Amino acid sequence: MPTSYAAKHPDAAGYIDYSADEDAVWRDLVARQWPMVQRHAAVPYLRGLEALDMPLTRVPQCPDLSAKLHRLTGWQVVPVPALISFGRFFAMLADRQFPAASFIRNRRDFDYIEEPDIFHEIFGHTPLLTDPRFAGFSQAIGEAGMACAKEDYAWLIRLYWFSIEFGLTVEGGTVKTLGSGLASSPSELVWSVSGGPELRPFDVIDILRTPYRIDIHQPVYFVIDRLDDLFAAARRDLLADVATARKLGLHAPKYPAKEISA
Repeated sequence: MPTSYAAKHPDAAGYIDYSADEDAVWRDLVARQWPMVQRHAAVPYLRGLEALDMPLTRVPQCPDLSAKLHRLTGWQVVPVPALISFGRFFAMLADRQFPAASFIRNRRDFDYIEEPDIFHEIFGHTPLLTDPRFAGFSQAIGEAGMACAKEDYAWLIRLYWFSIEFGLTVEGGTVKTLGSGLASSPSELVWSVSGGPELRPFDVIDILRTPYRIDIHQPVYFVIDRLDDLFAAARRDLLADVATARKLGLHAPKYPAKEISA
């Protein structure tokens, strides 16, 4: 997927010089999203957000967040270009490194940006990495990815997509958002708990067989009723699960085919 954004490069100490305009975009994104996550996000995300105590008016710096994460779970945040390969992504997760796109969206893409930017990576992802259980699940996905064949990458990543990126859970009888893609998206956050999309119970094989598109609101979400079910998935033979899913085949997509311009 092409991108119109250029990676920003850290100095020798790992810090990036963000402009006043870029800091202002971060400030305004946080101001809009903060009350939304307080209302709709699950407790593990909110606890992580509080533990990180990230700046609200400027783009956070990866070395500062890494210092906090390392004390809590042994993880760190590493700046990368906007898009990296599945292979590198899995390798970084296995090594307890979270890859964070170094640029922040501009005002033109304020409401929606297709590729991940640092707001998605930091505001969306890092709170769950403060929890050893979620951090361990992400590491397990990375280790499984390191062990599987390249042709299985797209199958395995669906488990990460429908849990860490776009998972839902239940708290006190209410559906709450858990995924990082929801925490960083004002419109999809609300859509996911609106009653509009199809909600399915968390099931590893079902998830591995469910196709998705990255450029639309998901028509299907999986609800992790008990978070222990998610953490138990990290102890499964995920390569065997992928093989099972491949034999059964993909479900028919619930979304229209993407239009390709001539």
